[in-house]
Amino acid sequence: MKDFSRINELLDSYKQEMIETMRQMISIKAISPKSGGSGEAVRAQFLEKLLNSWGFPTKRYDYNDDTGTVRPNIITAMGNSKSTIWFVAHMDTVSEGDPKLWKSDPFTLKVDGDILYGRGVNDDGHGLIASMYAMRALKDSGAAVKYNFGLALVADEEIGSRYGMSKLVDEDIFKKGDMFIVPDWGSKDGSLIEIGEKGLLWLKVTVIGKQVHASTPDLGKNAFRYSMRFLAQVDSMLHSKYTARNNVFNPDVSTFEMTKHEKNVDSVNIIPGVDVFYIDCRILPDYNMSEVVSSVKQIASSAEFKEVKIEVEEANRQDPAPITDPNSDIVRLLDSSVTELRKVKTRKLGIGGATCAEFARKKGFQAAVWGTQADVAHQPNEYSDINEIIADAKVFAHMLI
Repeated sequence: MKDFSRINELLDSYKQEMIETMRQMISIKAISPKSGGSGEAVRAQFLEKLLNSWGFPTKRYDYNDDTGTVRPNIITAMGNSKSTIWFVAHMDTVSEGDPKLWKSDPFTLKVDGDILYGRGVNDDGHGLIASMYAMRALKDSGAAVKYNFGLALVADEEIGSRYGMSKLVDEDIFKKGDMFIVPDWGSKDGSLIEIGEKGLLWLKVTVIGKQVHASTPDLGKNAFRYSMRFLAQVDSMLHSKYTARNNVFNPDVSTFEMTKHEKNVDSVNIIPGVDVFYIDCRILPDYNMSEVVSSVKQIASSAEFKEVKIEVEEANRQDPAPITDPNSDIVRLLDSSVTELRKVKTRKLGIGGATCAEFARKKGFQAAVWGTQADVAHQPNEYSDINEIIADAKVFAHMLI
């Protein structure tokens, strides 16, 4: 195919520019205010300026979060077709975690051969760079496209997309017949296409007892001890009650994990009066998420815990969206390009992670999540292979011509 040969050449020629874009991008921290950061505003300004320099007019959709911070979203598109394939990549990242676990500065790109290290180079710098440069290659090649190429660079994905994709789908941007690719998850050989996601539920549990000196425990109510008892019961209940399996998903069961635990007291000789912790639940569509919450609250209000107060709140909730039909147009197009360019047989599945595809699916759009990526998101020494970024960009461009 003549047009694609030229696109291949262009994408290969962009390699050093892609690395430099990644270098500049990750040096601009884009961490949510809820995680102690200042948001994506400066990073968005850099990316928007770059898109404009390539000749792509952009439109901003900015939303103020509950801290008053502006959360920017960037939209641009090219083509004159009736239908658009939108590539949705998020600009925000999680924090670096423990800096001592990194072998280099998380926010200074380290290049080791073709491997790029830094916070956000994989999640979601990989998909973002691949999408941007695929769009540029289509424009620079002059290739005729069967679908418009739409690009949405969004905010707030790491904390639930409240000020990103969840709001954009309510704007007058996406039209009937549009389709979505979300390059925010993948497999090392590119053979997996994600067509569905479990429901996401973060429960915040606050146990309120009575703080006293550790030498006089009988005068208080140790919130930490009650937390452990409560967690043991909840963990047993969740894993024995919600046992359904769905072979569309990997893993094929609902998962319930105790994760974050907030600081309770400053000294060893203080019995904590308040203890706060979180439970991360990834729930199969087979279950009603409200019923799961009720099951946990029922234990909290049981007689065993009458001496303390246990509050159970939904810190984050994303009910599962309809699964994209594995025979839908967007999956068929992606499958065809991956098969032709990668020479692999694809498999369609659902995952426990949450991506921007959920919000498109809830509005009735076809959406697929795909990429060629190592499973290193949110880990220290996060990395991505520049050759795989280029290869993904080729798949994205191939889908449109």
